[in-house]
Parts: sequence; structure tokens; C-alpha cells
Amino acid sequence: MSMTTGRRGPDLPYSLVAGVTPCGPSWLVAAAKLQGTIFSPEEPQLLSSFADVLDQRPSYTVIALNAPVGYLDFRAHGGRTCDREARSLLGPKRGSSIQSAPVRSSTNELEFQDDHLDAISRTLLPRYREVAAEMAPFRQRTVYEVHSDLCFYQMNDEEPLRYSKQTEAGREERRALLEVRFPGVQRILSAELPGATLSHLLDVAAFAWTARRIFARAAVRIPQDPEWDEQGLRMEIIR
Repeated sequence: MSMTTGRRGPDLPYSLVAGVTPCGPSWLVAAAKLQGTIFSPEEPQLLSSFADVLDQRPSYTVIALNAPVGYLDFRAHGGRTCDREARSLLGPKRGSSIQSAPVRSSTNELEFQDDHLDAISRTLLPRYREVAAEMAPFRQRTVYEVHSDLCFYQMNDEEPLRYSKQTEAGREERRALLEVRFPGVQRILSAELPGATLSHLLDVAAFAWTARRIFARAAVRIPQDPEWDEQGLRMEIIR
């Protein structure tokens, strides 16, 4: 899955995977080293742009990204197929957390669908534009779209969680799962970074866990047979 660049460094004895999510004007990154069966999280960090995420050295073999990758050119009820299937998988209680991705206009500006304008924070729009500006089909060997409720669904033996992460019960539910499934996760969850809440840290830890599954070719695509957008990008969410 690794991406060939003109700045290839020496071969390392480990691979580096990362969970990445918007965090205010920045990107919260939780990387972890993979060496054989050892999966060791590093201190999370904030990076100022998505280009910085892609340019990190050593480079990430897998980036599990909490942002849309492929876009519809025109509005469709329920959004992309992957959005609709993800909602169906999570059921009526947790499925509502899956927002439809924006549409890509003919001028390559991203616009929110009218029926989701109030549900998605406007602060995400600049982050989505950053991703859209950097993405190309070859990057999908490294960058995979993920969603926190789908990651926790997978972590929870393919059962939706009971509570929203906006509640104390929901945060404790997620923390308990991570502490069982992701040894060393406390290094991520105890981080103190400007603007990074516990919900951010729980999510990015789940994305790092999913990045490991992607690296091991154990992850599942939604849908199994993805569609492509007009720029040749797969429209899919990975769990």
C-alpha cells in the first residue's frame, strides 16, 4: 500500500500507520508503529494542513482519514451509496451519525447539501477542501476514508454502540473498548493538545486501530463494490 515518492528514505524496520481527523483549524494525528505483532502508539500531534500529513517523514503506510474522499457531482437523497449503506448497517440509533458527504460543484468547490447544512459544522468545510485539493486516485493506496461509529462498530464485534460520544456514557463506552482492543492506547487518550477534546482523542485512537486493520488487509469496504467519482476516486468508507 505504500506510496512511491521522490524523497524515499532508508528502509525502516517498522511500518507507520495513522488515524487522522479534523480538529478545529488543524489535523489531529495518532500514529502507531507496526513491527511484526507489535503495535505501538506514538504521541498524537496536531498538524496545520492535510498536505503536512501527507508529507510526514517517515511517511505513513496507511492513513485512516475521517473526511470524505470521493464526492458526488450532484445531490442525491441520502448521499453516496457508502453513506446510505453505513447508516443502514448502524441502524436507526447510531446511523444518524453518518452525515452525507458534500457534493463537488463544477468549479471544484465543495458545497454542503442543503438538507445537511445545519448538521455538519462549517469548520469542517475548509478541512474537506484541503483533502479534495490533495487527493488523486494513486493516493488511495495510502489514504482511506473512515468514520468513528463504524470503527467502534467493528471493535464492538459488529454491534452498534449504545450511546452517543457526546454523552459521558458514550465516552466511557468507547474508552472501555479501546482499552481492551488497543494496548497502550492511554498514550493517545491522555494527550493534552490545544483544542483536542476527549471525543477527538477517542475517535483518532479508533482510526489508528482501523489503520492497522487496513494494513493487515482485514478491513471491510462499504460498499463491497465501490463506486468511483468523476475524478476516479473510490467512494467508500472502511471499517
